[in-house]
Amino acid sequence: MREVRFHNSLTGNKEVFSPEFSDRVRVYSCGPTVYNFAHLGNLRAFLFVDLLRRSLIAFGYKPDMTMNITDIDDKIIRESIASGKSIQEFTKPWIQSFQEDLASLNIQKLEHYPRATDSIPAMVEIIKHLKSRDLVYEKDGSLYYSISKFKGYGKLSKIDVSGMKTGTRYDTDEYEKDDVRDFVLWKFPKQEGEPSWETDIGSGRPGWHLECSAMIRDVYGSGVDIHTGGVDLTFPHHENEIAQSEGAYPNESFVKYWLHSEHLLVNGEKMAKSKGNFFTLRDLVKEGADVRHIRFLLLAAHYRSKLNFTKERLEEAEQSVSRIQNCVNRLLEESSKPGIILENSNIQTPEWDGFLDSLADDLNISKFLALVFETVKETNHVLDGGSISGPELSKKLELFRKIDSILGVLSFEWKQETLDSEIDEIVRQRQEARKNKDFAKADRLRDKLNELGIILEDTKEGLRWKRK
Repeated sequence: MREVRFHNSLTGNKEVFSPEFSDRVRVYSCGPTVYNFAHLGNLRAFLFVDLLRRSLIAFGYKPDMTMNITDIDDKIIRESIASGKSIQEFTKPWIQSFQEDLASLNIQKLEHYPRATDSIPAMVEIIKHLKSRDLVYEKDGSLYYSISKFKGYGKLSKIDVSGMKTGTRYDTDEYEKDDVRDFVLWKFPKQEGEPSWETDIGSGRPGWHLECSAMIRDVYGSGVDIHTGGVDLTFPHHENEIAQSEGAYPNESFVKYWLHSEHLLVNGEKMAKSKGNFFTLRDLVKEGADVRHIRFLLLAAHYRSKLNFTKERLEEAEQSVSRIQNCVNRLLEESSKPGIILENSNIQTPEWDGFLDSLADDLNISKFLALVFETVKETNHVLDGGSISGPELSKKLELFRKIDSILGVLSFEWKQETLDSEIDEIVRQRQEARKNKDFAKADRLRDKLNELGIILEDTKEGLRWKRK
């Protein structure tokens, strides 16, 4: 098995990956808080998890992966009370929309999707262990973690705790970066209608940070090889997870490798509804965007680099996917010709090693894509040269299938070429849509032409089209 290296946020170094067990890799990823549709920043984090999963499989590992669903926190309680619904009634459609988004983006299913409300007993057990080690205190019915008593606090985020005032607390699930205070583990109900559980440690409900520690323990019984999440979760959330899990179970390994994905910007700015640059997957699809192009764009930048999402870059992603797909289409067309016999087994693709080496270097997707387009260029050159044998066709198609096992944006279903008269009609409809300023329809028809490998050109005689 090849050497794989990941950048570990805990040490700040790129380290050789060595999971605890030879037969599986345990990965936990912070998932959605289900009170609204996932936005593009969430989707980028989910696609990073998908890239990690697909890469681990390509390396020969068997992933055992979890993404939690946070179905109780301050926002959810506030929104559910306002809507007059129970927590379960309120979160159900949002959980469904999350699952639909994953399916639309061709994100592979993980082994586990635990919900926070199903792990209450594990949360209570963690608090009991923390209490036994004098890391918990009570105030006004709620239980807090005393971070000054945990010597390792700050080792992940490198946060400075030296100036912290002992006993200052945060009762809310979210607070500002760099503001170091004791955090709530168990909240006493403070308003009518607030959900709570009767437990050995009293009536209440969990603080947000406790939930992930408990779900990891429920699924795996101890810790994990890899923990992922957005860089914004490093502090306080992941720092607090460490304090809880290592504080309660000091003789166990909690997380060996921490992998954090960077922020997504929209038009160079942080997403905000007030700025008009806040998008969900549904928003973009409604405007005519293809989910394959969205997937490609959100994958195309290294996970530890900021990604600036713009409509122009989405168009570039569209062109990139079309370029790869058109090359595959040419191979499929050749394979459908009389006399061509494809091989179906034991197809060797030594070039694939170079692709795997790029992914083994901390998921270097930029180098991976560079190899993809080199392959497209070389394949088109071979096809332009004339005849190609069945074995060579088989080899190239197999290589592109392996490429798509990572990218997840291609089709290998051969369709007979569309008749010229049909293309003429699509072009006519697009021109009419543009004339009527129905730009959404015009964009959809443009996408269809791209899929068919059609280029539009303005000439002295008017608009003309040709095949790529």
